[in-house]
Amino acid sequence: MKKRSMLVAIALLVGMSQIASAQRAGHSGGHSGGHAMTHDQLRVAVQEICPVSGQKLGSMGAPVKVAVGDQKEEVFLCCRGCAGKKIDPAHWATIHANIAKAQAKCPLMDKPLPKTPKWTVVEGQLVYICCPPCAKKIAADPKANLAKVDEFYAASLAAGEHSPQ
Repeated sequence: MKKRSMLVAIALLVGMSQIASAQRAGHSGGHSGGHAMTHDQLRVAVQEICPVSGQKLGSMGAPVKVAVGDQKEEVFLCCRGCAGKKIDPAHWATIHANIAKAQAKCPLMDKPLPKTPKWTVVEGQLVYICCPPCAKKIAADPKANLAKVDEFYAASLAAGEHSPQ
C-alpha cells in the first residue's frame, strides 16, 4: 500500500512538472508531449492554491486530495501538514473564483455562467451552474457532465485564460 501511494505521488509530481513546463514554454496546458492531463491534474492546475496555507499546489510536494465540508467537496492541499487544519475563508473564496473562471460555462446548458453563479457538488467536485434546476440534471449524468467540465478546464488552461486570483 505504501509503495502504491509513493508511485501515485511520483506520477502526480511528474504530471505537475509537465504542466508547469508546458505553461512556462507557452504550450497548451491541456497537452504536454501529446498526453492529455488527467482529471486530477486539471483540477490541481485550476484550483492553484491550498485552501489552508494559500501556497501554490505542488510547491511542497505532491498535492494531497481531501474531502471537506458537509457536501464532502474534494480539494487539494499543498501538503499532509495542512490536513485537518482550518480552511482560510479568503483562500476558499479564491479557489471558488479560480474554478468558476476556468469553468466559465454551465456544463449542461453550455452557456456562460452568470456573474454570481450557483454551484453544486457532483461526485465530490465543485461544479458551477447557470441556474438551480441544472443541479439535478447534472447529477443525473455525472460522468458526462464532469467530462464536460474537464473540457472547459483544459480549454481555459490551453488558451491561457485561466489566470488565478
